[in-house]
Amino acid sequence: MKARIAVLPGDGIGPEVVTEAVRCLEAVASKYGHGFELPQAPVGAAAMDLTGEPLPAATLELARSADAVLFGAIGDPRYSDPSLKVRPEQSILGLRRELGLYANLRPAVTHPAVYHASPLKPELLAGVDILVVRELTGGIYFGEKTRSEESASDLCAYTAAEIERIVRLAGRLAASRRGRLTSVDKANVLETSRLWRRVVDRVMAAEFPQVSVEHMFIDAATMHVLRRPADFDVIVTENMFGDILTDEISMLPGSLGLCPSASLGEGTRGLYEPIHGSAPDIAGRGIANPCGTILSAAMLLRHSLGLKREAAALEAAVARTLADGVCTGDVAKPGAKAATTAEVGAAVVARLA
Repeated sequence: MKARIAVLPGDGIGPEVVTEAVRCLEAVASKYGHGFELPQAPVGAAAMDLTGEPLPAATLELARSADAVLFGAIGDPRYSDPSLKVRPEQSILGLRRELGLYANLRPAVTHPAVYHASPLKPELLAGVDILVVRELTGGIYFGEKTRSEESASDLCAYTAAEIERIVRLAGRLAASRRGRLTSVDKANVLETSRLWRRVVDRVMAAEFPQVSVEHMFIDAATMHVLRRPADFDVIVTENMFGDILTDEISMLPGSLGLCPSASLGEGTRGLYEPIHGSAPDIAGRGIANPCGTILSAAMLLRHSLGLKREAAALEAAVARTLADGVCTGDVAKPGAKAATTAEVGAAVVARLA
């Protein structure tokens, strides 16, 4: 197949890890006979340095014209002051809004070769394969806000339609995996959660009767994903709960550098990026872990291009690379020689071939 993939490397280590993901996409195209066009454009602080804007019109137009977007990382210490009117982070928020991306997917898969890098005991990590589906555009982050010298408020609001679309996506994903969905809320306290639970039950019963559904309060969920992580399949939850829960779950694989993500909307186009930041303290040193970005590229193949076989092959190549001990310093075994960013990328390409 032919596909146009917008490549937005961004700031810090973004260009380094994106370079390796692009190498892997080119290797996939070569092996399976596809034609991938991979035009690049600046975003974040890199774009601000060139144009004064974190999301230039040309970059947005490229993203709109593409079948999918591969994103690196954004952020620069020069623009860290939260009072600044223009900041690099506005680029990713703008992309999500303009592309209509309302669902954030974050997988957490553990690999035996790097169990030592996780804070959990190895016996808890066997067989962990969790996919969190987080609602991305509603809830308390986007509700009406007020603040005075003596008080402040943030409104948490959801409509049934907003809940339906995220639950429908989570249901499809659960049906294609192990058939289990855990919906996380706080229905013992919050009205939004009571609506959430009611909509989950209605949508799942009508459209995905083959999927087993479990409801769990957010406080219990934060405990159980550490106590028995292998029991979870797909988790669906609202914006703030998902923000907190996905950061906790990201510790299971052993490093932020191993964790990919996808942001999806109604169509097939999505934005794919590692969950780590721009890490300016290690930028340019060739030590950043590219696996999260490479695995994000695998998600791109699966969800936007429909290339499930190719996605699985790329994920398997990453797993074999880790199993063979070709690891950057964040997950290398104590005393082992750490590989560079480029060496890990080359190792994945070799194992894919």
